[in-house]
Amino acid sequence: MREIIETGNAPAPAGPYSQAVRANGWIFVSGQIPLIPGSGAVVPGDIVDQTRQVMKNLAAILQAAGSGLSRVVKTTVFLADLDQFARFNQVYEEFLGEAKPARSTVQVSELPKGVLLEVDAIALG
Repeated sequence: MREIIETGNAPAPAGPYSQAVRANGWIFVSGQIPLIPGSGAVVPGDIVDQTRQVMKNLAAILQAAGSGLSRVVKTTVFLADLDQFARFNQVYEEFLGEAKPARSTVQVSELPKGVLLEVDAIALG
């Protein structure tokens, strides 16, 4: 079974991909950048402000799929600057707390729209 997950409470895909896909009891959430749902504008501010929006977007997609952040088992984090890792981590922990999913974090040379981070997730359905 494969099901496309869509919600207006998170940014619409900017290309030929889905916000998330449910397959065999798993939810695969596409990378989220700090865009405001509806307008698609980039959240102004620093890594803290942008991380909050990314996590809100992930939460909204997971909720639409009938899951939630507490059910996340793996994330991949793409940061434009690893020097911001500690500040990112503070906000990330606020949202994921005790869930403590497995995670990979990498620094990348550039992200869409010049944002500071992107995060994708895999969760239990």
